[in-house]
Amino acid sequence: MKALTGNRNWMFAIIASACLVGAAVGVAQKDKSADPPTAANIHELSNVFREVSRRAMPAIVSIETVSKTSEVSGQRVMPFGDNSPFQDLFENDPRFKEMFKQFQNQNQPRRAPRRMGTGSGFIINKSGLIMTNSHVVNGADVVKVTLNDGREFTASDIRTDPRSDVAVIHIDAPDLQAIPLGDSSKMEIGDWVLAIGNPFGIGMSVTNGIISAKSRGPGINDREDYLQTDAAINPGNSGGPLLNLRGEVIGINTAISSRSGGYDGVGFAIPVNMARWVSGQLIDNGKVERAFLGVGIQPISNDLSKSFDIKVGQGAIITQVMEDSPAAAADLRTGDIILKLSGKDVSGPRNLQGIVEQLVVGKTYVMEILRDGKHVNKELTMKAMPNSFSVARDEKPLEGSSKQKQKTSVNELKLEVQPLTEELANQLGYSNEVTGVVITSVEPGSAAEEAGLTKGMIIEKIGTTEVSTMDQFNQGLKEAKGKDSVLLLVRNHSGARFVVVQK
Repeated sequence: MKALTGNRNWMFAIIASACLVGAAVGVAQKDKSADPPTAANIHELSNVFREVSRRAMPAIVSIETVSKTSEVSGQRVMPFGDNSPFQDLFENDPRFKEMFKQFQNQNQPRRAPRRMGTGSGFIINKSGLIMTNSHVVNGADVVKVTLNDGREFTASDIRTDPRSDVAVIHIDAPDLQAIPLGDSSKMEIGDWVLAIGNPFGIGMSVTNGIISAKSRGPGINDREDYLQTDAAINPGNSGGPLLNLRGEVIGINTAISSRSGGYDGVGFAIPVNMARWVSGQLIDNGKVERAFLGVGIQPISNDLSKSFDIKVGQGAIITQVMEDSPAAAADLRTGDIILKLSGKDVSGPRNLQGIVEQLVVGKTYVMEILRDGKHVNKELTMKAMPNSFSVARDEKPLEGSSKQKQKTSVNELKLEVQPLTEELANQLGYSNEVTGVVITSVEPGSAAEEAGLTKGMIIEKIGTTEVSTMDQFNQGLKEAKGKDSVLLLVRNHSGARFVVVQK
């Protein structure tokens, strides 16, 4: 793009920018003291930033955490015990007295260094409730809160939810100002936002940017549905609010994607709608009770959409059904595609998680699924998510074994497989309930490798054919003959998923 030259072009650029901003943000309203600020031109947009910051600042707090010192034993050993015949000599002889004291000091319990941290938060209720990140305050012995006016208080109640990284703390303080919570579902890509917090502990700061993306899941926490923003977020901003131009909190600044450790233009915020629900549970019950289905799921990719004849991004496909779960009780099966739950459309795993976790435990809901091309309704009675519910283990390498000699070369898929024996399952770290054939070799550069198949994975299904023996595997391949691709259900230690291997 060429640079603009001359006063005329420069003035044209400013006028054009002002018109664009005015069209995007709207016109000013009559009662500026009561209504949220709006902008008709680029100068009024600056006034909006100023006014939102002015109104929000009294409700934003800085947080410092301290973990108390702990005593650890000395590493040196005295040259004698309490009953040693040399004890009197060392204690009373002036030549050895100083040496004795030195050994004595070295054996005294030592104090480990204090762990300190910083973060941000915001007041959500004049009674002293403050919302922040769980990782800011979790495990701290002392949480000190500094208000914008300089007053300092110690939090008396700390309640955290590590799964979502939301926490609520309480301080007993007079004359507090709360900040309103907005509706994160109404935020769209391109909307202006302001981030406020205490980066690097230098003091309260305001940065601006836009919503860059929605429904992000970078793998930071168990429960993710982040708003992505390019507003500058740095260490110390964690727990601070992300605001819309109405001055409402629409997210909690949580994490950054950075190679340098500082601002690189990609920040993540917990949507306030999720945070509001979590904080409500923490305030009312002291913990968060989530419902769960008991299924493994994956999104409908472009390749899967062709195999299942469904739109990309519509629904979520079941890759595993857990025993004694609501899904098992409702006879959900691997390969079922969840389209709706409790009257809400499902558009992927994170969307489904958001719907499920807020359902009432013990209540029954209707789920619409797509099974073998037919729409089927199922009734599910929700159970509480177990505390141990988490992601599985890391991969284990496939090692040689004296009994691993029954390899079958599968030229069509360019990989080798063998039966999954009990010995091999134990070696690979799989439970005895897992059935299928194990991949022992994948040809480099093949379509199977491009699809993500690797040595040690278990093939549980080919198309609609369940695989637990080599005969079933070969039968599944026969049924796939003449097709452009083969649909496989494969498993590793992160769970099961469907993949499409092009022929």
